[in-house]
Amino acid sequence: MSDVRPLIGVSTYLETRTRWGVWTLEAALLPSAYPRLVQGAGGLAAMLPPDDPGHAARVVGRLDGLVIAGGPDVDPARYGAERSPRTGPPAPERDAWELALIGAALAAGVPLLGICRGMQLLNVALGGTLVQHLEGHAEVVGVFGGHPVRPVPGTVYGGIVPEEVLVPTYHHQAVERLGAGLVASAHAADGTVEALELPPGEGWALGVQWHPEMGEDLRVMRALVAAAR
Repeated sequence: MSDVRPLIGVSTYLETRTRWGVWTLEAALLPSAYPRLVQGAGGLAAMLPPDDPGHAARVVGRLDGLVIAGGPDVDPARYGAERSPRTGPPAPERDAWELALIGAALAAGVPLLGICRGMQLLNVALGGTLVQHLEGHAEVVGVFGGHPVRPVPGTVYGGIVPEEVLVPTYHHQAVERLGAGLVASAHAADGTVEALELPPGEGWALGVQWHPEMGEDLRVMRALVAAAR
């Protein structure tokens, strides 16, 4: 295996009011667990703050792999639905930028991992829809929970993690109708799609509903880094 560490881009939040010492400023930021996960899996992490979607292809062209991070709810208008009262405020800059990044990665064959919102956005990018509120998957506000996830044998995810595992979770939205070409590769006990992917031979694109950066299992990120070498 090459000693060269692949460059993995990770999309970031865009917050309008963030405190920095005596300053309150707009900030592009990312929880440090994301770059640590990339680094721990053998990659180099590069933050990708929201930008002009027209630049996405050039950005992706300089990367070996791409992670779409978790974050706010996807705007229901992106999948043709009316906004539920329980859906959070929109993040139009992130939606536009990350959808462009996903499209560029799929077109260029750059390995792609979507985490929580990132998985949901991958589904939306390929024409899928979302459940706007799901009970029981975010038990305490601001605290990550956990539940078991069962892989689907014969899938890419099933090959990475062949056994049922307890994963760190915090979400209230989920996949409803799968996007074109995507297959479900893991489920929760209640049937919720917990992972989805392109089939083998269609490019390396995987989405997980949980937050691997909040746990100690590196296998999913190691698989992305290996695909990006």
